[in-house]
Amino acid sequence: MGSSFSSATKPKIFYPPSPEEILVKKPGGGVGPESLSKLVEEHCPSLKKEFNPPWWLNNGHLQTLFSVAGDFTSVDKVVYERTYLRLMDGGTLGLDFTPPGDTSPDDAPIVVVCHGLTGGSYEAYVRAVLAPACAPVSEGGLGYRAVVVNFRGCAGVPVTSKQLYSAGWTEDLRMATIYLAHKYPRAPQLGLGFSLGANVMVRYLAEEGERSRLESACVLGNPWDLVKNNWALEHTFLGKHIYSKGMANNLVNVLKLHSKALEKVDPPTPSATSKYEPDSTQASLVCAAYHAALALRSPPLSVFDNTFTRVGGGGPPDWPLASADAYYKHSSSHHVVPQVRKPLLAINSTDDPVVVHAPTSPEEVGSGYTVVVLTEGGGHLGWFEPSSGIVLIGTDVSKLHVRRWMTKPTLEWLRLAAEVLVHGHPDHPPRAIFVDEGGWIREVNGARQGLGCRAVEIGDLIDGTELKKEPGMFQGL
Repeated sequence: MGSSFSSATKPKIFYPPSPEEILVKKPGGGVGPESLSKLVEEHCPSLKKEFNPPWWLNNGHLQTLFSVAGDFTSVDKVVYERTYLRLMDGGTLGLDFTPPGDTSPDDAPIVVVCHGLTGGSYEAYVRAVLAPACAPVSEGGLGYRAVVVNFRGCAGVPVTSKQLYSAGWTEDLRMATIYLAHKYPRAPQLGLGFSLGANVMVRYLAEEGERSRLESACVLGNPWDLVKNNWALEHTFLGKHIYSKGMANNLVNVLKLHSKALEKVDPPTPSATSKYEPDSTQASLVCAAYHAALALRSPPLSVFDNTFTRVGGGGPPDWPLASADAYYKHSSSHHVVPQVRKPLLAINSTDDPVVVHAPTSPEEVGSGYTVVVLTEGGGHLGWFEPSSGIVLIGTDVSKLHVRRWMTKPTLEWLRLAAEVLVHGHPDHPPRAIFVDEGGWIREVNGARQGLGCRAVEIGDLIDGTELKKEPGMFQGL
């Protein structure tokens, strides 16, 4: 893959050689098995429609740069209500729910969103899906609930421990799904991941297998093989000096924003409610990595990852990792696809300048649950096309009328997953949830000792178009 000039073409759909038989609700009542490929053919017709970029966004670089530099504040209005989750390791997640006010039915499907590298709920690519997905049915929407899992330090979420996030750290998404299952036990959870968040989501699905709390997922712009991507970025001028350094610049700015939490090792403060104590050695390593990262001058992504992410991008026992290359090998998602046991739709662009490969061969996919779609244009999380067949200029000549091609097929997949598929696996249910004596929401026989959370603050209303990216940060990545 890579950037090239593109015109109107139909996407290529790669079905598994032996598509899984998925249990579905039958129109006349009852349930029965149906081939995943047949379900996609019937319920996701937009995947067969051409992606037709406008003439002025006719390659992957232009699509990607417009996603970064465009003004999307006037479209896809979404209002969120934020809940902060305090984790047992001391960290904090920001869950942005929409629609606010908890007015949806208790069993309304929940779209669980993981954003890109340094993004959040404000990202235009997130709102392009959630605005119609969460609009009332009476207004043409799906009527679903959604929650954006804002990673530690992103979108105004404070850093309250010596750890951030990374492409390979799945525990925060896992904890968010546990909290949602506790709060809305009757609601199916549907995954939606973008870029780095897509990678996290695929790894979560593979780790959980049949017991995944996500009933399905749609992932867009997944980087898949981080080793190949890094090599490709390092070996082209634009890759190294625009994309790689641009992404590293965002990450450096995340560290600067949270300097008070990362610049020194605080004395240990035992928790009155949690028996889990953070690793003091890891905290010292993260503090040292923070200072080393801030001393870098315009680093490419691999240098930043070798300096900080391999140390502070996760927690014990896997972190710290030996090098950036070890981090990329550990955190890639292309090699875990065969372990996915929930329906997964993956959409990538062949001219994505930061993602050079997507798994399409039977040997790479290895799972009857996974469908991969490649468009011949769209860049990285762009997929912009004219909103009417031609490029229109409205009353404000600075705003060109475009829409994202990916919105329709994503909504079709979400509706299929929510309203057609049978949810839950009778032989492999998710682990039971309990609240311990300290008030922490946890799993019975959870895989990690320190996995638990509790809500510490609820109620802030946030306009997704007004929640600004932090100074010096690029949107859309």
